[in-house]
Amino acid sequence: MWGVTQQADSPRTELAGRLQAIQELSGRSLRELQRATGISSSSLSRYFAGRSLPPWSAVVALCKVVQRDPRPLRDLWEQASRLPPPPPPARPTVAGRNDLPLDVADFTGRRAELDAVRESLAAARAVAIDGMAGVGKTCLAVHLAHQLAPEYADGRLYLDLHGFTPGREPLEPASAVRMLLAALEVPVASGLDGSEELAALWRAELAHRRVLVVLDNVASADQARPLLPGAGASAVLITSRNRLVELDQVPPVSLDVLDDADGIELLQQAGGPGDRVANEPDATAEVLRLCGGLPLAIRLSAARLRHRPGWTVGVLADRLRAGSDHVDTALSMSLRQLDHAQRRTFRLLGLLPGATFDDYAVAALTGNTLAATRGSLEDLVDSHLVQQPQAAVYRLHDLVRAYAGRVAAAEESPPEQRQAVVRVLDYYLHSAAAAGKLLRYAYPDEAPLPCPEPAEMPTFADQAAALAWFDHEYPNLVETIAVGSDLHISRLPRLLRPYYFRRAASADENRLLDLALAAASRLGDAGLVAAVQADLGFARYSAGRFPEALQYYESAAATMPDSAALAVRRGYLHQDLGETARAMALFEHAAELFDRDGQPKGVAHATAFQAWAAYQLGQLDEAAALAVKALALQSDAEDWPPPITALVTLGAATGRTDPAAAIEHLTKALRLAREDDHVQNQAWCLNYLAVALRQAGRYDEALADHRTALRLVEDTEPQWAVNFLNSYAETSLAAGQTDEAREIYQQALELAESTGYAHEATVARQGLSRVLTWN
Repeated sequence: MWGVTQQADSPRTELAGRLQAIQELSGRSLRELQRATGISSSSLSRYFAGRSLPPWSAVVALCKVVQRDPRPLRDLWEQASRLPPPPPPARPTVAGRNDLPLDVADFTGRRAELDAVRESLAAARAVAIDGMAGVGKTCLAVHLAHQLAPEYADGRLYLDLHGFTPGREPLEPASAVRMLLAALEVPVASGLDGSEELAALWRAELAHRRVLVVLDNVASADQARPLLPGAGASAVLITSRNRLVELDQVPPVSLDVLDDADGIELLQQAGGPGDRVANEPDATAEVLRLCGGLPLAIRLSAARLRHRPGWTVGVLADRLRAGSDHVDTALSMSLRQLDHAQRRTFRLLGLLPGATFDDYAVAALTGNTLAATRGSLEDLVDSHLVQQPQAAVYRLHDLVRAYAGRVAAAEESPPEQRQAVVRVLDYYLHSAAAAGKLLRYAYPDEAPLPCPEPAEMPTFADQAAALAWFDHEYPNLVETIAVGSDLHISRLPRLLRPYYFRRAASADENRLLDLALAAASRLGDAGLVAAVQADLGFARYSAGRFPEALQYYESAAATMPDSAALAVRRGYLHQDLGETARAMALFEHAAELFDRDGQPKGVAHATAFQAWAAYQLGQLDEAAALAVKALALQSDAEDWPPPITALVTLGAATGRTDPAAAIEHLTKALRLAREDDHVQNQAWCLNYLAVALRQAGRYDEALADHRTALRLVEDTEPQWAVNFLNSYAETSLAAGQTDEAREIYQQALELAESTGYAHEATVARQGLSRVLTWN
């Protein structure tokens, strides 16, 4: 064996060739060599390809596998060791968010198509790549996006619009725009639901950035049109199985199957080292024919060839002939190489709701341990059946997902399929509940979940970790609604309330709670119906839909008249309706109910809002006294509820008599609101801090804080601005800016009248009268 001389460019290259010869002689796959030597398969792959130099112990271990003396390789290994390692290829450094999936290492051919896409993108800043399933549209778009990345320093975004995902509706344009804006960290007002308004905001953001966006799996021109750029330098790459002729300003580039030359090159690159492809031209042509020239099918077939060094290309062709169509032949062949556990995991993945998944969700789906699940997923990634776009996140290609679903339908009984889906739905319920407990929320659902807890769930170190989990899993949580039972549909939206409370997504919350109410009604659970009605009342209130909120609150109160939490929520609504005395009575009643039930934190919460109602009524001494009482009841500032309401009330009530102390109280409230990551509370604290600064004569600082408060709410819940405009106008008037004060009071009046905030409308009218008097 050692007598063969190999022509090589360097000792490192020659050593790699000798090690490849050892692998071929052994007839073992990388995984089999890993078990025999204890060297990871990824390290072995690098050694055989010459990308890294193995330690001498690894050379010895490989020689032992084939029972050969390693000493003849010692001089060659020492020569290679003395050479400096090759420098890594230079990679451009780019800034901005990068959501692009990994570029495929074996991208092949498509030179003419790449040139056409580049030219179209330069001319029109948008191009639609179309072609049949599996033809490589996404690979080409992602490959080109990586090449163009240095030209788009403000971000490279990727979004799958699921235009062709079996069993899933295409992503709505409005939802797509929201997700893209969120990727750029642009807050969106929950009341801004119209596609045209969102599209305008999206175009405005792109106009002053250089962003490259890949919109994958677009179903139609209508789905893509709101996502296109307007003015500016940003660009969009679209992929679709349909030719989007209605996008007359977006040039199309159509992909056909690979020609023979590119198909052979792809099979050679993806099939691993050696000359099998070159030495068997007839068998290679047959493989390409059976794969239909589709890159996906070729790549999956090549993966089997790579992991089976004992196979010839003819053997691969024989295996493919047993299949039924171009893609299923490759997939079914890959599936036959799996063991029982891997095969079961793969087919059950076809039942998962949502586009992505993690190992915990798959463990729940299969009922396996987390360790076993991780092993199966790694094997499926290696087999090119599962994609891993980032660490701990997995997805299936649409064609692979559809195939997995067909295999599940054929090999799992309907009850087994349903049990698997129920297990993962139970997992999402319990995980959402666990994450929600770390987000401070005044009205948590303490009722135990009526479903078994999964054996293993993610843990959350703190509130930030819980919020990050919600942010990532939110699309999957929403997808579970489509496949869940009434048990899951009626409860999941309630578990999302702490998340919605921080993300100001009242439109989504209202929609899902409507579904939850229908599900609870079908279950015939009167208590659950009332609880969801109370939640819907608060969601409608948050969206500024006061008449509907009142109706839901009244319905809920008929079933649970002694609910302290419901009394507090009703108090919020009546206070904003200008019925402050009624609100005060509700807050007092809530405090009595909380005290009766032995809930001191609840008493503190209700007392704080009694203080705020007293402030609204002009009873400043009583407001300050109640605020002090609430703070005394609240022994732990880090516990729920945070004493923000009491501190704001105390600062507002004492600002005229002791502005320095008021500023101290309000600054502390603002710190707590920022720590709690609640935007509306931050705006509320800033507004009244500005009032205290005005009362201290610090007008410039006050006006700056007013403006910051308004910016915060206008980007999330625009109707909240009604709570701050009158204060801003009063500060402007005190600072001698009469024209600005008149304009802001007028804006406050119009907004208050349009949203039903009677109290603020009255204050605005009084302010306008003062401005006229001032003049």
